[in-house]
Amino acid sequence: MTGSLNEGDNPPIYEDLVRERGDVVADAQAAAEQAQQQAAQLLGSHPLDQPHPPGV
Repeated sequence: MTGSLNEGDNPPIYEDLVRERGDVVADAQAAAEQAQQQAAQLLGSHPLDQPHPPGV
């Protein structure tokens, strides 16, 4: 995807699906971020979006 849509910019079919099934995209993104944080914590490294300190 090239950019993000604002809540009001979503096509009507998407709004209907979100009401019926939940926002699967947002749920998946949150789950991926949580998994990334847990993996970084367990492996003793830093999350990908944070720079590594010098010498590491």
